[in-house]
Amino acid sequence: MDPYFKAVADHALLVTFADQISDEAHASVIALDKAITSNPPDGIIETVPALVNLLIAFDPIVTDHSMIERKVRTLLENLATQRIEGIQRRVQICYETSLAPDLEAVASTTGLSIDAVINAHLTGDFQVLMYGFAPGYAYLSGVSENIHVPRKTAAVRDVPAGSVIIAGPQCLITTLTMPTGWSIIGRSPSPILTGDPAHPFLFDVGDRVAFERIDLKTFENLVREPAYG
Repeated sequence: MDPYFKAVADHALLVTFADQISDEAHASVIALDKAITSNPPDGIIETVPALVNLLIAFDPIVTDHSMIERKVRTLLENLATQRIEGIQRRVQICYETSLAPDLEAVASTTGLSIDAVINAHLTGDFQVLMYGFAPGYAYLSGVSENIHVPRKTAAVRDVPAGSVIIAGPQCLITTLTMPTGWSIIGRSPSPILTGDPAHPFLFDVGDRVAFERIDLKTFENLVREPAYG
């Protein structure tokens, strides 16, 4: 997979492997990130992996875009990509209407029944691709194609933490009360923020995620537990 390079200001280089999300592109991002981390060129400050690209930040006093690009191209010649296989994680989810305000709209958009949308979500092949946007916001790939829906034209404010949201092929479990333009199809009582400084989030990049359906009573009992709050 041949990437293309873009200078970002005077202190970073963006390496992009594809224009659309794919397992192959993401595997290349992770492999390049690992290669740079294992043997960082002079002047590298940090790397920031995303879904299809890698941002490489550097000290412009020490190096420049062309030098970093040459180093990256050398690394790419021997880059071995592989799908990351992490730990299987279980996340509980309640699809009760009061917790899933967009479930009916997703069903209407896709032409499926609400039960079919729920079943499609439960059988998705979810994997953590990256963190971003807010603490603990793990972007999951693997939403079943038959429930792919676009983002809303306007964001909804005050979406509760724990909301399970989807847009296109991605799924996310919110950790803060924030706006979102994604479709809210359920809510999870599973704590994503662990409170452990050594491992602050439930997931690592590459982890697999399986959703387990629970009813409203079970959800309400779980959110009362100290671990949730």
